[in-house]
Amino acid sequence: MTMEKSIIVNQLDTFMEEMAKVIIGRKKELKLIFTSILTQGHILLEDLPGTGKTTMVKAFSKGIDCAFSRIQCTPDLLPSDILGGSIFNPKTNEFYIRKGPVFTNVLLVDEINRTLPRTQSSLLECMEEKQVSIEGETYFLSSPFIVLATQNPVDMEGTFPLPEAQLDRFLMKLKLGYPTQKEEELMLELVGDDIPYDKVESTFNQETLQRMQKECQAVNVHSAIREYITLLSKATREHPLVNIGVSPRASKALYKTVKTWALLNGRQYVIPDDVKEMVKPVWNHRLILKTEAHINHIQPEDVLEEIVANVTIPNEEVVRV
Repeated sequence: MTMEKSIIVNQLDTFMEEMAKVIIGRKKELKLIFTSILTQGHILLEDLPGTGKTTMVKAFSKGIDCAFSRIQCTPDLLPSDILGGSIFNPKTNEFYIRKGPVFTNVLLVDEINRTLPRTQSSLLECMEEKQVSIEGETYFLSSPFIVLATQNPVDMEGTFPLPEAQLDRFLMKLKLGYPTQKEEELMLELVGDDIPYDKVESTFNQETLQRMQKECQAVNVHSAIREYITLLSKATREHPLVNIGVSPRASKALYKTVKTWALLNGRQYVIPDDVKEMVKPVWNHRLILKTEAHINHIQPEDVLEEIVANVTIPNEEVVRV
């Protein structure tokens, strides 16, 4: 049974009101995080220190009434510190499985690029397969499950950049940027002394999110929209400044994301604007540009903007159902 469109939009508005008790502004970013959890994807948050990445994730977990765990990444962090492992109990002379912080709903992986590649790779199975292997046994993770990893683009000494294979596991990469002067002033007024997480009331729960995940899968995508997505992906592979364009997995990620975005905007069908809105956050970390682009300070977002401007947009009246 489908949820009423107005109910979904109204619930999202209520959720944003709760988030405003802790997070000033950032409505677009919060909506993208919510889109990601409904799409069953993960997010990489990259920006300067102190821009509210960790605060946003903690407030988000409060607003959806889900279990929350945090991992602070350091060079000596081991895979077992994330996944768990077999522990010997001297009282019983037996081993037992201690589950790690990955067994949660919302997992904050803080400063992911400060831990070793082998530890980073331990997240791959749980992000893609929603399961963990410990001592030859498979353990399934809770639903919903989302990894929200943060990394700082500065202070790169002693860090380990994520390889392309792991970057591709993230549905989106978001950059928060600085707040406006008015937003920063309001932040000092409302949350300058302490962050009132306890004032945030839950708008959604696990059952509601699981139901909405199924609703997203049922959103209609016209063949013209599917063609539009494949034309965009083809254009990334043929662009003169792109060394490696997006993969078929990236096309699938965009396809799934636009369905969720349409539902959160009160529609049971996807329009071209949904694709244009989602293409940057979903694809910006998947493009590998040529040296020429880096020399000229051209970013993946610039290339995607040019591609969107040049690819023919489907007629919106055709895709409406």
